[in-house]
Amino acid sequence: MADLATEPEPARPTGHPGWVRVCHWLVTVSFLSLTVSGYVILMCHPRLYWGDAGNDLTPALFELPISRNYRHGGWEVHGAFAPDGDGPVSATRTYLTLNQNSWARSLHFLAAWGLVVPGTAYLVAGVYTGHFRRRLWPGDGELTPGRLWRDAADHLRPWARPAGSGYGLLQKCAYSAVVFVALPVVVLSGLAMSPAITAGYPVLGRVFGGFQSARTVHYFAAVVLVLFLVVHTVMVVRSGFRRQVRAMTIGGTK
Repeated sequence: MADLATEPEPARPTGHPGWVRVCHWLVTVSFLSLTVSGYVILMCHPRLYWGDAGNDLTPALFELPISRNYRHGGWEVHGAFAPDGDGPVSATRTYLTLNQNSWARSLHFLAAWGLVVPGTAYLVAGVYTGHFRRRLWPGDGELTPGRLWRDAADHLRPWARPAGSGYGLLQKCAYSAVVFVALPVVVLSGLAMSPAITAGYPVLGRVFGGFQSARTVHYFAAVVLVLFLVVHTVMVVRSGFRRQVRAMTIGGTK
């Protein structure tokens, strides 16, 4: 950590330090894996609830029309679980992927570590080296409605201005909201859905109002992050895809 504290600044202010580039791509791979696996998991049960409990027999807060399971569709004809007697009733989903989604759950839990570990390292290093103060946080008097409006109007122009010597005000606000709000919320709400974690730290489940509430908050936080990823990718393409990718991979200035 001492090396990070004494890490010299890049030759030009637009360069990304090596630890930022490594964390960026580790989190990117992890997030794409989490998005795909999370979508498959949600397709299996596209109903969101509020509180501690929720299932097919309880009212949903709302349903997502993203699979054949929407509004209890996508099931074969119910039949007796046992060949004789009046035992439990079973049914099979008509969509094979939803019968075999354990791979998605395993990938989701594994990829989550790829978000938590480099994300935590990024937060610690960002605070310790002053990276957030220099690059991400708006300066004194910078965050004003007028400047925010002008920066937003610039981003809506049909052509993008060349990348400047640092992040614009809107970029700083967006990155700060993602790093300090959306990502912590998605991680903590994910942990609040773990019975092992909430057994040791029940306060985490109470913070989100229960298991199902944590699942719903987790979904909305993930949607915010996906929307950010889409806008971020569009802006990278508009402002010079090759130059921006080179700056975030092999380093150098934009």
